[in-house]
Amino acid sequence: MPDRELRKEIHLDATPEQVWEAVATGPGIATWFVPHTVEEREGGRVAQDYGTGELDVGVVAAWEPLRRFAYRAATPPEDGKPDYAFEFLVEGREGGGTVLRFVQSGFLDGSDWDGEYGSFDAGWNLFLHNLVEYLAHFPGRPVTNVVTVVYTEGGATALWPVLHRALGLDGHPAVGETLTLRPDGIDPISGVVDIANREFLGIRSERGLHRIGAEGEDGCGVSSYHYLYDAAPDAPALTAAWQSWLERTLPAPVSP
Repeated sequence: MPDRELRKEIHLDATPEQVWEAVATGPGIATWFVPHTVEEREGGRVAQDYGTGELDVGVVAAWEPLRRFAYRAATPPEDGKPDYAFEFLVEGREGGGTVLRFVQSGFLDGSDWDGEYGSFDAGWNLFLHNLVEYLAHFPGRPVTNVVTVVYTEGGATALWPVLHRALGLDGHPAVGETLTLRPDGIDPISGVVDIANREFLGIRSERGLHRIGAEGEDGCGVSSYHYLYDAAPDAPALTAAWQSWLERTLPAPVSP
């Protein structure tokens, strides 16, 4: 049976101060994850916006500047529900750079263990890759977030060809390719493919990072994440345009 903690470790070509700012402050977390607010103290409030219309609210469980940041749910979950907790450990490397260690705990021992773990594993691979890309290509720049999601019938395997056609692609590209996404009703996005796997397609443009995701075979969550750096777009209008694109492109949305 796998360990009931999900663990990640990445090496970053950045100072501990830069990494701490990115993983332990609201503006920093938004540059690679989703919009956040963080009260920077133990016991402070953490709020996350995943584009579903509701905030996920947590509480800071550990606040050790430049070293350790952890948070958990603000209120205990209902019986039988997982009680997730998240921890970031920052450590400077001799000779330069920083090691970031991440731990997610609180998984339940149940029949859905493999699927639940796999879903979080894929999601954190994406977001921590975003962090690497942000610090490598856009360090210190403020972000405008565009986050949209729909839950639809069908599975990712069947839906990816639909998404490819709607983006003006012949199929799933390979990392390193240069291409242009042409979603109907939205300005084209040109850049280099920096992530391409069975869950996500990602493009790095001159303006920022753009991600399309399709996850699940028994009902599918399809997401669109955009991180626009040093740009001042009309975020509500662009969010509405991407949400409309998802809803026009995919089968009728269903409740998650």
